[in-house]
Amino acid sequence: MSSKSFKQITTDLNKALATFRAAQLETMGGFSAMAKAAMAPGVLSAIDKELMALAIGIAARCDGCLGFHVKALVKLGASRAQFDETLAVAVYMGGGPSLMYAAEATRAWEEFSAS
Repeated sequence: MSSKSFKQITTDLNKALATFRAAQLETMGGFSAMAKAAMAPGVLSAIDKELMALAIGIAARCDGCLGFHVKALVKLGASRAQFDETLAVAVYMGGGPSLMYAAEATRAWEEFSAS
């Protein structure tokens, strides 16, 4: 069993981000506005956008990205098939390192889906 918990990662990052947000209100306000605008449903659905964000998180090998975007996907009701196809494309585009992070994303999916 791995010691990495994506629930714990997102909790810890939220605490650290709150501290940073308090110190850098304008920067974080701008980032939050950009995120809200980019992720708002439009021609692409919120699920489609979260799947793209997940694929980029896999390519960037970002644990926090996996946690936040998988959590959002589960909350939005993404299907396991949508999730798995996104992982397949991420692995195709990123090779072996993306395969390792696709496995981590799978662990995150299982952790967030269990609650």
